Amino acid sequence: MPHPPQIRIPATYMRGGTSKGVFFKLTDLPEPAQVPGAARDRLLLRVIGSPDPYGKHTDGMGGATSSTSKTVILSKSARPGHDVDYLFGQVSIDQPFVDWSGNCGNLSAAVGAFAVANGLVDPARIPENGVCAVRVWQQNIAKTIVNHVPITNGQVQETGDFELDGVTFPAAEVPVEFVSPIDAGEAVFPTGNVIDVLDVPGVGSFEVTMINAGIPTVFLNAADLGYDGTELQDAINGDPAALARFETIRAHGALRMGLIGDIAEAAARQHTPKVAICAPPQDYVASSGKPVRAADIDLNVRALSMGKLHHAMMGTAAVAIASAAAIPGTLVSLVSRGAAGGGARDSVTFGHPSGTLKVGAAASEQNGAWRVDKVIMSRSARVLMEGFVRVPGDAV
Repeated sequence: MPHPPQIRIPATYMRGGTSKGVFFKLTDLPEPAQVPGAARDRLLLRVIGSPDPYGKHTDGMGGATSSTSKTVILSKSARPGHDVDYLFGQVSIDQPFVDWSGNCGNLSAAVGAFAVANGLVDPARIPENGVCAVRVWQQNIAKTIVNHVPITNGQVQETGDFELDGVTFPAAEVPVEFVSPIDAGEAVFPTGNVIDVLDVPGVGSFEVTMINAGIPTVFLNAADLGYDGTELQDAINGDPAALARFETIRAHGALRMGLIGDIAEAAARQHTPKVAICAPPQDYVASSGKPVRAADIDLNVRALSMGKLHHAMMGTAAVAIASAAAIPGTLVSLVSRGAAGGGARDSVTFGHPSGTLKVGAAASEQNGAWRVDKVIMSRSARVLMEGFVRVPGDAV
């Protein structure tokens, strides 16, 4: 029986922050995949190599982790005040679905560089030398992100001496600004409370902060789950019972936050919400062997993504951490150093499995409700490979 030959699609493999993924221009995709739907999902699943019961992504571009099973579709924006539309797809490793429910904060740092290099930004806005502020419309969450992309001799400057914990080599610094991550009409705290008690059948009842900033996130005290906040990946990812417990907590958090209408829906919504544990600062040794001193951080945070403890910190979860730290009385602000009585902070440095990260946020209270005005952090981005990705012709 004859089989269709492979097709090739222009693509760029990029690192953004501590993640990497396959980037496409919308107009380069096969026509059936240029619109949302089953054809697009089938294509992206095949590009990444999912679903893979072996958990290796040997026959695709994925890396079999939540940080490396990612796809991005970009197009020139028709929205006033924006350069590029950015759509993110989190590809499940072992299930046949693509989760479109949230953004990837790390890959957000690579969008500006791709847009400049691929003609999606008006050439008149690109300086010969300096910084190009690429205005991004994040389609998954309908929010504005600004990439401050360094430019040298009219080209994106990718190399540099900026070091980011969780990334092996230095590169050029790319400040990423999340503008109004919560709209005026949206609730920062879906329940209206900075702290709730979440009842999780079969697991327990926990004090939590459930926040919708950057990405919906459920924060818990690490000690309530028997952790001290200095754990590395193996301590949690090597414990199937712990992972099952976290997933149950996440599912009930999703229901309480109004993200799903029935607990069974959580299995098809793996990308959101995130679950994170936080704890006061404490010395530990990062996964790279680098010592992290309690004196250099405000708190420790560990977060799970797609069912596993993240090797560093998701960019969107960092937005949630900074936002929660900027609002008095949240679990994050209560455990942060120097925030007596859970007071607010305009920036926070937290420890994660790969090292530390500093994030700034501005929050304000208006008419008794909190809003997050801006969050900014520095990342880096680099093209790893560009050309064509190949998939069997029946993949679309």
